[in-house]
Amino acid sequence: MKTRVPPPIYLILFGFLMWLVARSPYAYIVDIPFRKTAAAIIFATAIVIDVVALRQFKASSTTFSPLRPDKSSALVTHGVYQYTRNPMYVGLLLMLCAWAVVLESVSNTLLLAGFVITITLMQIRPEEEALQSLFPGEFDEYRRKVRRWI
Repeated sequence: MKTRVPPPIYLILFGFLMWLVARSPYAYIVDIPFRKTAAAIIFATAIVIDVVALRQFKASSTTFSPLRPDKSSALVTHGVYQYTRNPMYVGLLLMLCAWAVVLESVSNTLLLAGFVITITLMQIRPEEEALQSLFPGEFDEYRRKVRRWI
């Protein structure tokens, strides 16, 4: 397994970078009506997705450690996992989207894209390699049916 950095660290890092961008003279700030309410709804959605995803891992009696997917004992493909192969990362992305709304900086959309690329390269691809070796036929079929992000 090639990953060494827990995904919440990427969340914190990109959140901090977004804050810096929003404070810079190059930030493109827009007024977002009801931004706190919108951000709260987006953030709550992220929490619900993450909690549901974690419960599904627990119900399947398999590891949810993003650093040890090679220890997986089951491939979870039901519930929220039938819509996205990575609901927990979708949840993290939504948390950053909520933060972007709070900051009101359109410039941060570039960092949101950077987060998706970083998590895909540093976390998702190594996880997929581990799952492919553990569940070759089953993972191939799951990958054909369900998108990586949404």
